[in-house]
Amino acid sequence: MKLTVLVVDDEALARDRLSRMINRLADYQVIGEAANGEQAVQGCRDKQPDIVLMDIRMPGMDGMAAARQLAQMEQAPALIFCTAYGEYALEAFDVSAVGYLLKPVNKAKLEAALQSAKRLTSVQLQALKLDEAEPLSSSRQHLSANYQGAVRLIAIESISLLSAEQKYVTVHHREGEALIEESLKSLEDEFADSFVRVHRNALVAKKCIDALERQVDGSYCVRLKGCELKPQVSRRHVAALRKLMQVL
Repeated sequence: MKLTVLVVDDEALARDRLSRMINRLADYQVIGEAANGEQAVQGCRDKQPDIVLMDIRMPGMDGMAAARQLAQMEQAPALIFCTAYGEYALEAFDVSAVGYLLKPVNKAKLEAALQSAKRLTSVQLQALKLDEAEPLSSSRQHLSANYQGAVRLIAIESISLLSAEQKYVTVHHREGEALIEESLKSLEDEFADSFVRVHRNALVAKKCIDALERQVDGSYCVRLKGCELKPQVSRRHVAALRKLMQVL
């Protein structure tokens, strides 16, 4: 089943080019076009696309304003920005964009961004299958990272380790690594149910803990499922980690 795409750009030639590129891909189908933010919001209400590919600078309601309205929808589409301007990349984090493409867009980068959106929609579909009586988590389900000119979402459930170095945090997940500009303390507070601190510069996913290993020098490290790294466990956290492992 193909994922549906709404293409939003104030230039007709740009819309036509993107639509042709998307329709040549096996897994996607353009179901509509819009020339500004107002039309984009209305198009999403009428057609309910899986993905919106949207320009930022447009007359009337711009792409950022439209994105904020789309984010309020009960079943918000995955959003990919496609613009000639790079200065909006950080703002794209605030509206949970899954991709940020700079014009002129080539096929490879477009397909990569659409694949990221496809993974997100798959996660959304799985979420719909959960028991409605199950309480919703107040924390985010993804972290946003800037990768090769695009804003990507990393599912929390795919992360095994969060390690801090200076002002950045490295996210170790199933598909590799990514840098984010968030503090380890804020991540620890937000995701306390899923992660545990083992060192001043490391949080590990509770579900990934495999073993607590003692080294020849008497120090400890933790072995994680699906992660080659073995983060060091500081002495002050050893007892708490042992206690946690007894109930996991």
